[in-house]
Amino acid sequence: MFPKLDPLLHSELRLAVMSILAGVEEADFNYLKEQTGATSGNLSVQIDKLAEAGYIAVEKGFRGKMPRTTCKITPTGSEAFRAYIKALKKYLSVGK
Repeated sequence: MFPKLDPLLHSELRLAVMSILAGVEEADFNYLKEQTGATSGNLSVQIDKLAEAGYIAVEKGFRGKMPRTTCKITPTGSEAFRAYIKALKKYLSVGK
């Protein structure tokens, strides 16, 4: 039987954001936008969904006079991401 995949992480953009954040201490909005190729509006919506689930922490502030949004993965997000990857590996190993 196939394990259930976390529907929150089963979105291409949310999975990309989580993949990036899993490998860095933190990332700002512009970096995530650049790396994912997402529009500002779509990225903002997906970041909000991840934050509401407790998968990422979002900090809004300023660098000089410029607004800056920084994201980092939470322990809950790290665990969800690891579980998602583990479940995906089970799907990929079928028939080998």
